[in-house]
Amino acid sequence: MSAEERQRAIVAAARRTGAVDVGELADTLGVAKETVRRDLRLLEDHGLVRRTHGGAYPVESAGFETTLAFRTTMHVPEKRRIATAAAGLLGDAETVYLDEGFTPQLIAEALPAERPLTVVTTSLATAGVLAGRENCTVLLAGGRVRGGTLATVDHWTVNMLSGFVIDLAYIGANGISRDLGLTTPDPSVSEVKAQAIRVSRRRVLVGMHTKFAAVSFCRFAEVSDFEAVVTTTGLPLAEAHRYSLLGPQVIRV
Repeated sequence: MSAEERQRAIVAAARRTGAVDVGELADTLGVAKETVRRDLRLLEDHGLVRRTHGGAYPVESAGFETTLAFRTTMHVPEKRRIATAAAGLLGDAETVYLDEGFTPQLIAEALPAERPLTVVTTSLATAGVLAGRENCTVLLAGGRVRGGTLATVDHWTVNMLSGFVIDLAYIGANGISRDLGLTTPDPSVSEVKAQAIRVSRRRVLVGMHTKFAAVSFCRFAEVSDFEAVVTTTGLPLAEAHRYSLLGPQVIRV
């Protein structure tokens, strides 16, 4: 197996399973651990994976994006903590935007059921979570449904959002960078996120620590556009401070 074939196999394994281990890859590929580490360094330089202690995980890009079904199996306890903390930032908001993705879906579950809320979302799954609540009015933005994420996009969605003034938006991203801002693989998703940010008075960014310093294809916002960023303690305290210098409160849970 050539180095190029080996590196393709590593990327394929990372995308299939969500993460790879250096030792397991070395055994599977029949090479030394140092060879795998060298491959991972090269793949990280090319923006295909992010290295961790003892392994790596895939970076979402124009050519690869995880499905909603896959996201519901990864880091669920951490995402629930993020969702609970994010819901605690609701304040006196009466109208809320919930982005596509699994963490915003968990935020929907964590929102208080006893108070009246109007929730605008592009996520079919999130709309389903809230549709049965007596005190919640759900507005599902229409558009083309992306099969992998069960979310609506394209000009229909953007046009509908343009007619609102929303108190608080909960937004996710595939990549969060101090230099390059917030990014996502799909241009149609980027347009929807950007519009939701434009029409919202307050914005909260939610995402796992694995999203930080990652960069995807389409840029839709700056870190400074948000009043708060809610993530996990996997983001080092020093790095969280660097992000806070751009404006938002950084909450690690």
